[in-house]
Amino acid sequence: MKRALITGITGQDGSYLAELLLEKGYEVHGIVRRSSSLNRARIDHLHQWEVGKKQRLFLHYGDLADSVSLVKLLYQLQPDEIYNLAAQSHVRVSFDVPEYTADITGVGAGRILEAIRETGLFKKVRFYQASSSEMFGKVQEVPQTETTPLYPRSPYACAKVMAHYLTINYRESYNLFACSGILFNHESPRRGEAFVTRKITLAAARIKVGLQKKLVLGNIDSKRDWGYAKEYVEGMWRMLQQDKPDDYVLATNETHTVKEFLAASFGALDLDWKEFVKFDARYLRPAEVDLLIGSYRKAKKKLGWEPKTRMAGLAKLMVEHDYELAKREARVAQV
Repeated sequence: MKRALITGITGQDGSYLAELLLEKGYEVHGIVRRSSSLNRARIDHLHQWEVGKKQRLFLHYGDLADSVSLVKLLYQLQPDEIYNLAAQSHVRVSFDVPEYTADITGVGAGRILEAIRETGLFKKVRFYQASSSEMFGKVQEVPQTETTPLYPRSPYACAKVMAHYLTINYRESYNLFACSGILFNHESPRRGEAFVTRKITLAAARIKVGLQKKLVLGNIDSKRDWGYAKEYVEGMWRMLQQDKPDDYVLATNETHTVKEFLAASFGALDLDWKEFVKFDARYLRPAEVDLLIGSYRKAKKKLGWEPKTRMAGLAKLMVEHDYELAKREARVAQV
């Protein structure tokens, strides 16, 4: 039985990845931060794996800011695969907390890589780093590929660039099997409510049932390459099953504006988004990323991976989930 360790297991990607690995027979360990309130809703259903069979899901307290906890965990667990998905991942927020973002998203990746080296695991473990399309920032070519020059436009993107190159450095310096997945925007019903896509689908659903009257957004002209997170974690896993480590772009090779996502989301509920959406400059970034579109050609050729769900289908999938959620909220409000 393979053993995997996931940082950021309680997030969108972490929960889907844990689900996938459990289905494939792995023993899965996740690192969670200690807080006064639990934030494990995305993985609560995974405890089904502990009923009537050997327990295969384990959670451990730790933090990417604490290198000692990482070293202790690696000595204890001796994992076969490590997936580093933890980060301060909100781009707009990174402008407000740049030092924290750099420490967790950038230096944090360095801490876990160094923990791998310190424990001697670099000789056998396979490591996945969650890189980001935000690293391309002010894009230098269209579409973006694994060789496109990076031009980060936020503290988050700068931190991801650091983590990306640290992964390459440890691969080349210590012969570590380390891969970076340069993932373009990937969404799902498990996306955090502060992210624009989920903010849109939740608002549309709540407006439909009368719980909300308007939605306030910033730049709705920016273009993004949106895919389905559940499909993208399959790509992460495939990267670590190859004979040689490498870096891969996961994307749909399509770009759509936020306006288009609004139209698809509100349209799924027979609503006109223009009647409900307001602009607020407070939601603008100090430096904008206007266009992202990625080529998944290498991933298709080497990994056999390609996206199945495109933007319109993704918006519909998310809205249908959030509409059921909003209807339950409305029933509770009536009581």
